[in-house]
Amino acid sequence: MRVAIVTVGDELLVGDTVNTNAAWLGRQLAERGVDVERSTTVPDRVDDIAGVVDEYRDRYDAVLVTGGLGPTHDDMTMDAVGTAFGVPVEENEAALAWLAENGYARGDLAAGTADIPAGAEPLHNEAGVAPGCIIGNVYVLPGVPAEMEAMFESVGDRFVGSETHVTAVRVDEPESALIERFERLRERFDVQVGSYPGEHVRVKIQGDEERVVQEAAAWLRDRVETVEE
Repeated sequence: MRVAIVTVGDELLVGDTVNTNAAWLGRQLAERGVDVERSTTVPDRVDDIAGVVDEYRDRYDAVLVTGGLGPTHDDMTMDAVGTAFGVPVEENEAALAWLAENGYARGDLAAGTADIPAGAEPLHNEAGVAPGCIIGNVYVLPGVPAEMEAMFESVGDRFVGSETHVTAVRVDEPESALIERFERLRERFDVQVGSYPGEHVRVKIQGDEERVVQEAAAWLRDRVETVEE
């Protein structure tokens, strides 16, 4: 399963808000064996959001869009997703009924709160108010992290990939000194290798078979200066 993540918000682009949603979703999807192939941040502009959603929904099995939901002036995501699918945005009766059951009367809601693209399946907001939705292979989630996480959990079982196994080796050598050994590792074992420098180099080894992943990690540990765990 190949997935793209789209995060929406001017505040993300200028650094006013740290984009934790993309990182959280990436981890959740990877743990399910899903291949995350794109993570894109776009401004609060209908044309930009719609353009990316329209492109990605044709290229990937699913697109996760977060941010820009609700009735305020900069909440443009639902309009943009409707534009991408060529359908209007309209008040959703199922979303209104769920909100009413949870103590939100229609008269208490700001205009546009329950608006989603026509024909979309509403996703109820267990941690907030504004609903998300599913239309085609596009999942629209809130930008508030707690709301986004709760809503993703309600549909998480729809994201299933191949079983994957991961382990890490912490190496006390410069990353540049490891290039040849990484090449030999990849030639010898059917695994993916990532290296992430910091105080030490964390080498991530990932593959479909746990036995192969553990053998690859053991092979590498025998050939590098490791950090005591």
